[in-house]
Amino acid sequence: MEQFFEFIANNPFLAGAFVLLLALFVRNEMRRGGQTVTAQQLVDLINREGAVVVDVRDKKEYREGHIVDSLNIPHTVLGDRLRELEKHRQKPLVIACKMGQHSGAAGTMLRKAGFENVARLRGGLTEWRGQNLPVVKG
Repeated sequence: MEQFFEFIANNPFLAGAFVLLLALFVRNEMRRGGQTVTAQQLVDLINREGAVVVDVRDKKEYREGHIVDSLNIPHTVLGDRLRELEKHRQKPLVIACKMGQHSGAAGTMLRKAGFENVARLRGGLTEWRGQNLPVVKG
C-alpha cells in the first residue's frame, strides 16, 4: 500500500488522468442504460403513468417470481423481440433483471431502437424482494 501512495505522489498527472477517465467511464455507462429508479419510484410510475416492466431474466427465473404484469423478454433475445414492445413506445419502460447486471445493456439497446423513456430498476428483483414487494409465481 505504501508503494501505491508513492506511485501517486511520483506520478500525479498519470493518477489524475486515471481518476478522470474512470469517472467519465462510469458516468457514460450510467447514461447509456437510462436512469435508475427505486422500487417505490417504479410503483409510482406504474400507477401514475402506466409504466411497463420488461423483465430480462431467463424464463426459469421469471417463473420463480416476477413483478405483476411484467413482460418477460430475456436479454439474450431482446434484439429479436423488440417489435413486441412497439405498442408500449409511448409509455415509460423499466428494465428489471436479477441484480441490475443486464439492465444497462438492455436499456442501451432499447434507446438505440428509438425508445426514449427507458429506466432501470435499481438493484433488480433482488432489491424488489428485499423490500417485501409482491411477486407473482408461475
